Order: sequence, then C-alpha cells, then structure tokens
Amino acid sequence: MRFSPRVIRLAMNLWPPFLGAGIRVRAISPDWHYVRVDLRHGFANTGTFGTHFGGSLYAMTDPFPALQLVNLLGPDYLVWDRAARIEYLRPGRGRVYVETRMPPDEVDRLRAAAANGNKVLPEYEVNVVDAHGEVVARVIRTVYVRLRRDRRPPAAEPPSGDRE
Repeated sequence: MRFSPRVIRLAMNLWPPFLGAGIRVRAISPDWHYVRVDLRHGFANTGTFGTHFGGSLYAMTDPFPALQLVNLLGPDYLVWDRAARIEYLRPGRGRVYVETRMPPDEVDRLRAAAANGNKVLPEYEVNVVDAHGEVVARVIRTVYVRLRRDRRPPAAEPPSGDRE
C-alpha cells in the first residue's frame, strides 16, 4: 500500500525521534521530487557547546532520498538506505533546514542503470543550511537501488561451447 506525500509528512511529524528533536517535515511535493525539513534550535536538540546537536542535524536528512526513490521508482524496485557520512562545517544555531530534490532525469538514469538487474549505489549530497544560507553540515547518503528479482531479465545463456 502506498501513502500520499501528505499522509507521510503528517506521520513523520508525529514520529517520536523527529517530534522529540524538533524536526519538522514542512513539505513533500505531490510528485515526490522535493522535500523540505526544518529544525529549530531548542533545549531538546542543543549540544554541549550550545549549538545544534550533531545527531539531530544528521537525523533530519534521514530517510528522504531513499523515501523519494521508493515512491518515484515504484514497486518494481528495491530501495534501501545503504550508508551515510556527515561533515560538520560550522556551528548550527537558530533554525536550519534541508531540501532534497530528485530530478526526473535522475530517476530515468537509475532505471536505465538497474535495468539489467545490477545493483546501483547512487550518492546524494544533502546540505543542512542555516537562515543565512550558510551550509552547517554536509551529509552524503548512499542509496541501494535494484530491480526486484521477479522483474529482472533472465540471465544471459552462455555460448553453447561454454556450458558446464
């Protein structure tokens, strides 16, 4: 069963890890190509030095590239978060936000790359940005994409002289 972007946005805003940290999903476009997530600075997400807790900055990027791809590629594809890494660039204070965009040509590229049944591991840079437009943290998210087993083309038969 697929849920609309509106239902997913509402559910994620009530999800305890986001709710407790002050992370809010502000927008998911009806076509799944755009997501915006905000984090306001407050007691629940303040780190030792009075800035945003790094775990909250990291969490606000999860799971959006994979979630977008699940919905854009459709049920014929397996999509998982595979890995992520974060680089903290400057102290985060005040409201920060993340925007993830998944252009249609990227979806077409992934479909073509996975058409033969191979796994594809695209990486997406997701920047956490403050109110002044400064990048506070950069997160590189790796997503696993593969055509489901029952949708993969049959394995190529080896030439007749190479059969075991």
